[in-house]
Amino acid sequence: MLVAVATPTAVAESEPGTVVLKRITLLRHAKSSWDEPGLSDFDRPLNPRGRNDAPEMGRRLMARGQTPDLLITSPARRAMSTARMAAREMGYPEERIIPESSLYHASAGSIFSVVNSLESLADHLMLVGHNPGFTDFANHLSTARIDNMPTAALFCVDFDVDDWGDVRAADGAFVYFDFPKNKSDVLLPQ
Repeated sequence: MLVAVATPTAVAESEPGTVVLKRITLLRHAKSSWDEPGLSDFDRPLNPRGRNDAPEMGRRLMARGQTPDLLITSPARRAMSTARMAAREMGYPEERIIPESSLYHASAGSIFSVVNSLESLADHLMLVGHNPGFTDFANHLSTARIDNMPTAALFCVDFDVDDWGDVRAADGAFVYFDFPKNKSDVLLPQ
């Protein structure tokens, strides 16, 4: 079981008067480099675009006032780098980033297991990881559907539950989807 070390903050609101008890923000790792053919998949770094996009998405979260209470990442180099760069921009302490090995190329079911195992100390959870699992997981969280989470994309869903163990497929309320190449307002539910 993962133990949340965060102190809870005020709960978010998705609509006026609607208290949201738990929020999940997914951040897919930023664009990685393929320049070193002998490097293992786990050890691939971010490329220059990825090093620009990861902090940009952190700034976008900060501008929305959406710093997570708990940030858990795949320990792969590109995911950890994305988490650290975004955390810096959000004012989230890097030493509180939790690497979770089961998020490395995880299926939607494995990601649900991570979420469901959390203690309820945090209200806003950010996960940093990989496709195809992240796109699949995003499509299981609510009735919203996306074709693909591009690199450094954000997908946010709210749940009206007290405990992470109560988060279930299709029970979430879609909040937004954003990605680095999106130059307009974030994509909101229709």
